[in-house]
Amino acid sequence: MKPKKCLIFGASGFIGRHLVRKLTKNNFKVTAVTRNVHQKGYLLRTQGNPGYIEVVECNLFDKDKISNLIKDADICINLVGILFQKRKVDTFENIHEKFPNLLSILCKENNVNKFIHLSALGVEKAEDSLYAKSKLNGELSIKKNFKKANILRPSVVYSVDDNFTTNFMTILGISPIFPLYYNGDTLFRPIHVSDLTEIIYQVISKNIESETIECIGPEEISFKEIIKKLLRLIGKKRFLFPMPLFLAKISTFFLELFPKPLITQDQLKLLKYSNIPSGKYKTNYDLNIPSVANFENEVNKYAYMWKDGGQFSKLYKEN
Repeated sequence: MKPKKCLIFGASGFIGRHLVRKLTKNNFKVTAVTRNVHQKGYLLRTQGNPGYIEVVECNLFDKDKISNLIKDADICINLVGILFQKRKVDTFENIHEKFPNLLSILCKENNVNKFIHLSALGVEKAEDSLYAKSKLNGELSIKKNFKKANILRPSVVYSVDDNFTTNFMTILGISPIFPLYYNGDTLFRPIHVSDLTEIIYQVISKNIESETIECIGPEEISFKEIIKKLLRLIGKKRFLFPMPLFLAKISTFFLELFPKPLITQDQLKLLKYSNIPSGKYKTNYDLNIPSVANFENEVNKYAYMWKDGGQFSKLYKEN
């Protein structure tokens, strides 16, 4: 059987790298698109067997080049997204609205069999967040342009190379106090990247179409509980400080000035809303694609890197 050709935008991100490995192992030929092949290409080329992965550099708004790439694809997957805005190009409007709109139009024009777009859970509720608003507008454009498209809305995605658990463990390792915004009551259904890539693979394999799927892990955990689990896993005790909202707004104003901010004012708005299923759409469980990874068990596999002694803490424990 001839391998299906899959075109992935945002392939160099941590979700993209895991998805490339997943698809190439299952006999898909992957074209991995990145905006900087010199910076990201060497790593992407290691994610699949020779002959099953091609790495291409492309500007997100190079219409002609994107159209040529799509012409040769059976499946197109968009994983491109940003958590905060920077410069005049990397804005929520450009990345989350204009690019998905362009991509879905070109996929329709070139008769792509399947289009999968990665959005985010809870974007309908967070009306005061620019991030959420842009994600929702992107979804609406896709549904208008490519009616058979699948929209995947994951809760927070974690793994050894994420920007979620790893950032928090770094902060918890050096700071004696940790702020809890909104008392840490915000709820999440964290999903391991392996479960998310399995959902994408099953959506393709089962030929699922025209669905908005809320992708969730097996456990509902509050933000405070997540921080407590991370502290336990790295063997630290810290003072968890419920930060008043006015102080949180002041702190995020200054924190978002950093090149890679820990939290922005827009992300503070997002934290008001729980990141759990809305009940309006099917979840991966409804489609018989359950998540199996336990949050604490998975993070424990790499949390030793943030313990005193790092990797040697494992040897000490074993002895």
